[in-house]
Amino acid sequence: MTSTLLAYSSLPIERIGHHPAQQLPTAISLGTVHLTVASLNRSLNFYQGVLGFHLLRHTPGAEGQSAMAELGVAGSSQVLVALHEQVGARPVPRRGRLGIYHFALLLPSRAELGRFLRYVRTQGVPIGSSDHIYSEATYLVDPDGFTVEVYRDRPRSEWLVSAEGEIQSALDPLDVAGVLQAAEDEPWQGLPKGTTMGHLHFYVGNLPEAAAFYHQALGLDIVTWSLSGALFLSTGGYHHQLALNEWAAGAPVATDEDARLLKWELWLPDDSSRKAAATRLQQAGYSLAPTPEGPVTTDPWGIRVLLRTEEPVRP
Repeated sequence: MTSTLLAYSSLPIERIGHHPAQQLPTAISLGTVHLTVASLNRSLNFYQGVLGFHLLRHTPGAEGQSAMAELGVAGSSQVLVALHEQVGARPVPRRGRLGIYHFALLLPSRAELGRFLRYVRTQGVPIGSSDHIYSEATYLVDPDGFTVEVYRDRPRSEWLVSAEGEIQSALDPLDVAGVLQAAEDEPWQGLPKGTTMGHLHFYVGNLPEAAAFYHQALGLDIVTWSLSGALFLSTGGYHHQLALNEWAAGAPVATDEDARLLKWELWLPDDSSRKAAATRLQQAGYSLAPTPEGPVTTDPWGIRVLLRTEEPVRP
């Protein structure tokens, strides 16, 4: 495959800090992404009718409490996205606020991506696409302005990795014909079993502060570090579970009046790894607030992360 690699900057990794020995365990996963939306009914029409989510739970609004919907895949109880209604929330402008850039749904195969792409094209919904070398991706914008990536991964044997261990990326045109051909004659029947929250991408104020929080304190490895204005982070050598960019630097932070990311969930394999992450964050000067599900901490731009585990919270 011939590829045009993304432009890499001359920013030396020493200015950010090369990834150390892994601090988070390999077996982490991304949990629920919590968003505020201006109209729950409008959003459900898109998330169910276009993206193919299955409605797991709907909570009507009550006094002092907003309406909320939890969405996932049919046959699974895992909540991938939770939509919290905030009537009148301002839509997300393009590169207008620090906070979420996009969230990304990982499909289990190229065939499923082809079925999704073919279906969306029949709905008249604008959709973008790109080949990133390690993945083939499509992009849509929801009614509140949140970008949603839907993608499939290539086998790791096809990824490009530099001699220094940096995972290479690109913005090549998607082989649309090949992706559609992989779908064969099978119809799209909604998000298939095996769909996961593949990664999250945030607008941040600057990369050194972002690296201090997500890399040095939280403990994610930096796997792509010389891309202009961005860092990609993960565990286990994945191309990225989290991406950070300063392409909206100077923009204001999302406020309570905006459609925004309320929090995202990082699932750790056990309570000891969660406590270790919490300790690193506290030692680095970041505060944590206890909740029944686990501690919550906040990055320098108001992005909140909930540290969760299947094990019960211990004092």
